[in-house]
Amino acid sequence: MSPTRRLAWRRLACVGGAVALVCAACSGNPKPVRVVPSASNTRMIDTQGRDIGTAAMLESSSGGLLVLKLSSISPGAHGLHLHASGFCDPPGFLSADAHYNPKNRKHGTKNPQGPHAGDLPNIVARPDSVVDTNLAIPREVLGHIGAGAAAKSLIVHAGPDDQMTDPSGNSGARIACGVLQR
Repeated sequence: MSPTRRLAWRRLACVGGAVALVCAACSGNPKPVRVVPSASNTRMIDTQGRDIGTAAMLESSSGGLLVLKLSSISPGAHGLHLHASGFCDPPGFLSADAHYNPKNRKHGTKNPQGPHAGDLPNIVARPDSVVDTNLAIPREVLGHIGAGAAAKSLIVHAGPDDQMTDPSGNSGARIACGVLQR
């Protein structure tokens, strides 16, 4: 047998052995691997309507996960809130309405009469104006995001949320928005 043909047979034997190992490893696992799709995802825009990134909410057995990737956000802390209406009309995003608050509570996790269901933790933009973060989201909030009239808006504010002052934690102007819907 020629050296080239011998090498080809060795490679085939290695591939066959690797496939056998993978199959053997998988045969003991009764649960197939699952890819969890986004419950909701959106493009985020700035006050001029320019695309500045994405937001995705993923479902899990313990609630949800918000994956936020933005650019062109001034460095530092920024308030982040889920708003009641699924609209993002620039420049002020007032069409997003107030925070999502079905239990009519006060604003902020530090407020004894709060928080709103739409109150989320502050996010931080790096010195290069990028936000790349993951936040845990309560199942209750995730479950209320639907399509059409049940869509919600995700709003980024100009400043940090103090998590206390009603109605929006003194977080300033709305600077970015995305509509979350299923």
